[in-house]
Amino acid sequence: MDSAFLITAFATLFVVIDPPGLVPLFIALTQGMDDAHRRKMALRACIIATVLLMAFGLTGEALLGFIGISMPAFRIAGGILLFLTALDMLFERRTQRREGQQPDPHHDPSVFPLATPLIAGPGAIATMILLVGKSGPGWVGTTAVMGLLLAMMIATYLFLLASPPIERMLGRTGTIVITRLLGMLLAALSVQFVIDGVRGTGLIG
Repeated sequence: MDSAFLITAFATLFVVIDPPGLVPLFIALTQGMDDAHRRKMALRACIIATVLLMAFGLTGEALLGFIGISMPAFRIAGGILLFLTALDMLFERRTQRREGQQPDPHHDPSVFPLATPLIAGPGAIATMILLVGKSGPGWVGTTAVMGLLLAMMIATYLFLLASPPIERMLGRTGTIVITRLLGMLLAALSVQFVIDGVRGTGLIG
């Protein structure tokens, strides 16, 4: 196995999954939870995302094709789901605070939106399909790519574990400001997913 390919593959996964960028999102989505509950959410999200990415990496586009879903359609769906999350961050939590309510500490964001589409999103799924395809014939290359994915998920989990001290450093006001800003950025990212999906269908250039 070419070491240059492994380095490139790891760098690609790091950029696409973006563990540092997930930290403020994780803070916003787990607001009101204690550290133990957050660790549980982080671990569950990483495990689910790992299983999803491995499944898509091993089966590739055949899995989506079997159920009649194209990658562009998958990108559009992921964009819409992410946009709904952005709306929740921008409006619903603000309404809860104005009414004097606290966010539900038992809320479980580990499956959606953490595991998918934030960690195992359309970009990460497409990247896994591409990397496995480029790893060459046989199981050696595929196993190497899966090992890189596991290493990336461990790194992602460690980044998420660092979120409590970061939140304490930001304070309540800082967390609210970051949540609003990330809601806007998530909305823009979701629209970009939809645009990429529509472009993939050939409807726009």
